[in-house]
Formats: sequence, C-alpha cells, structure tokens
Amino acid sequence: MPANKKYLSTSFSQRFAKITAGFIGGYAVTVSAFMMLAYWLDHINVLSTLRFGGFMLWATLLLLAFLFRNGWKAWGLYLAITLVFSAIIYLNKMYLPIF
Repeated sequence: MPANKKYLSTSFSQRFAKITAGFIGGYAVTVSAFMMLAYWLDHINVLSTLRFGGFMLWATLLLLAFLFRNGWKAWGLYLAITLVFSAIIYLNKMYLPIF
C-alpha cells in the first residue's frame, strides 16, 4: 500500500535534513550517550552493551527524525543533545572526576 502523498515532504532539503539527521545525528547522540555512561559505570560493560543497545537506540533515533515536520529542527535537537552529553563528558573528565 503506497504512502499518502499529502504526508510526504516534497522539498529536497527537508528530505536531506531528515535523512542525515537520522543517520549522522542519531549516531552522534547514541555514541555520546554511551560514552557519558562509560565514565560513570564500568566502561567494559557499557561498551559491550553499546553493540546491541546502541543499535536499538540509533534505529529509534533514525525513525524519530522522520516524525519531525522540519528536518533542521531534528538536526538542532540532535546536536543540542550531543553537545550536552559531550559537555558532561568533558566536565567529568577534567573538573569533576567521580571515580
């Protein structure tokens, strides 16, 4: 059954933004989330969980990017989440070592 045409975006830039946000942005969020967890928990267990749980999180974020009406908002959200996770990693590594 084909998709209803009124729900499909016709703009190339929106399709490109959604696809790249899903692939690249979702991957960046997934890796930064698991790296953040690796600083707080046992890094061996977290990185081996990344093999399976990371794929599930990345696939979910990939599909979630297509639910946005504007693909650039998906990029903005994914970049903001990645920067927050990266800032937590940086602060934990440099200034606030927990363990």
